[in-house]
Parts: sequence; structure tokens; C-alpha cells
Amino acid sequence: MEDFFLRAVIFANGQLSNPELVHTFPGDFIIAADGGHRHCLRAGLTPQAVIGDFDSLDQASQDQLKALGVPVIRHPRRKDFTDLELALQYAVEQGADEIIVYAALGLRWDMTLANLLLPAAGNLSAARIWLLDGQQEITLLRAGQTVTITGRPGDTVSLIPVGGDAHGITTKGLEYPLNNETLFFGATRGVSNVLLSSSAQVQISAGMLICTLIRLEQ
Repeated sequence: MEDFFLRAVIFANGQLSNPELVHTFPGDFIIAADGGHRHCLRAGLTPQAVIGDFDSLDQASQDQLKALGVPVIRHPRRKDFTDLELALQYAVEQGADEIIVYAALGLRWDMTLANLLLPAAGNLSAARIWLLDGQQEITLLRAGQTVTITGRPGDTVSLIPVGGDAHGITTKGLEYPLNNETLFFGATRGVSNVLLSSSAQVQISAGMLICTLIRLEQ
């Protein structure tokens, strides 16, 4: 029997750069975090759940979603989690192995920073989380994990430790290789590396590492 794999796609309520780059696959579990439903519907997609306190969801939008038969999961406005964190928790509870997040970045630096760090939350560790914004992709690598980053030769790859120093980092396929080395928290040594081919591998033995890919403009 083949292992079951579930990929969730979440639309947050931030800015959505290059909406034409939004891509989903048949079988994806699509979730909108509050006002993210607008990005979802504009992309021609009907979410399978909308989650939030609905401070960004007017009555007309609620009626539209109800007419489409979309389950609406309401939380109180006074809560300990952002709408995106609630959506991520819900995706993990549904058994998602991989989560793609669109529109997680925006003009508010506090929300952007919080969203970038959300993949580090312990209760979300069961899923590989990717934040996508136009030509940029971001994921978090935990101790003992390896990730394959795919792109084109010349694409920029940056490795940024979070929560402390990141140890035992080994890379393959990057212009400036690391071999069981340490990147120190707050330092910039891992910024602006370069893909040598269509993919690269990054491995870490201790700590956490944000991996970003910036694709060359096509």
C-alpha cells in the first residue's frame, strides 16, 4: 500500500505578488485564512475551509462562501493566535505533510516577521511549510533534516539561522559550499549563495535554518 500524502495550500491575507504564479494540484486541500479568501477566489479556487475571526470578511463575502458551501471556522477576535497560525494548525490537524502558503508577506513588518517565523513553531513540525511570494520561496530546516531546493543556475539561495546558531550544515550544488559547518545567529555569512544547477541540497544537524530561494526573472 502506498503512503498517503496530503498537500495543503493556504491563502493568507497579505500581499500576493504575481498572482499568475499561484499553482495548485488536483487533490490539494485549500484553506483561506480570513481575508485570504479574496486571493483564493480571484485565482478561481474554492477553499475547502475558511478560518479566522473574520475581521477581514464582510457579510457579502460570508454569504458568497456560504452559497459555495464552504465550511467557515470562526474564532473569537480576542485570541492568542493569528488567523494564519490557526490555518496552519488546522492543516496539520488534517494530516498535511506539506503546506504551501501564499500572501504571507506584506506592508506590516510585525505580521511579516511573525509569519516568517511561524514554521519554527513546535506544533507545526509535522509538515514541511513553504512560504511563496512571486519569485521567492522560504522554508525552515530543523535539526536532522535535509531539503532539496529546485530552481535554475544562478538563482539566489540564502541560509539564515534562527533561534541560535545552526550547526553541522552541509550543502551540495551551491557556489559557496558548506561542509559540516556552523552559521552563527545574527551573522550574514549564509546570505546570497548561488545555485550551480537545477537543484541543491542543504542538511543541518543541530539548530534551525531558514532557507530562501530567489528565482531569476524569466
